[in-house]
Amino acid sequence: MEPTLEVEDREGGVRVLTVSNPSRRNALNDALLARLDAALEPAGHVRALLVRGQGGHFCAGYDLTHLGPPGADGRLPDDPLVACLLKLERHPAPSVALVQGGAVGAGFDLAASCDFRVGAADAFFLMPPARLGIVYSPEGLARAVRLVGLSRAKQLFLTARRLPAAEALAWGLLDECPEDAEGRALALCATLAAGAPRAVSGMKEAFGLLSRSGVSPEDVAHLRQVRGEAFGSEDAKEGRAAFLEKRAPRFTGR
Repeated sequence: MEPTLEVEDREGGVRVLTVSNPSRRNALNDALLARLDAALEPAGHVRALLVRGQGGHFCAGYDLTHLGPPGADGRLPDDPLVACLLKLERHPAPSVALVQGGAVGAGFDLAASCDFRVGAADAFFLMPPARLGIVYSPEGLARAVRLVGLSRAKQLFLTARRLPAAEALAWGLLDECPEDAEGRALALCATLAAGAPRAVSGMKEAFGLLSRSGVSPEDVAHLRQVRGEAFGSEDAKEGRAAFLEKRAPRFTGR
């Protein structure tokens, strides 16, 4: 089955976005991100978003077969992901992630980009960039810090620790972990969609502005250079190969 994004507009203004890539546990690629980006275009009838994965898996991250060194034009492999998740984060309609199974790498960030996260008992979060030899985007790092704090975000990103649902709830990564996660996520979307659209979108924008700290253009350029060097490194190549071959990576620092 070809990877796709299922878009369903339900009564009351709830748009359900289902990532479907079953052979790779709903891993994202550029084609899926393009569909998600299109589905996130503001529409007056969309008042709340539900983001989920098909088949009991939320999202296994970014398909590593689509990652590689930076392009000759300086484009980083995850630029489409960064742009799409920023669009989700800043969407005028509030969003809810229904996390069933793993939210790994870009899947973690996809959930973190939503306004709320409702998890099933089998939900877990994992951030593996340290094992893949890459530097994760500052935007994704900032989302994790806002949700769990600096020290815990470091634990997640620097150790690739697997965080099960109970701990994710205690840390604030999950907002709720009810028995009927899907029913609760849909009910929350219905509640959000029932609010005055202009008031909801205005307050969401204000919350977003209040949560951002200033970063200079020089800082942005430097971090981009650091990330480009990491994506093009031998360690990144080895990290991807080890992951796909299901073995421990052998990093050299090159």
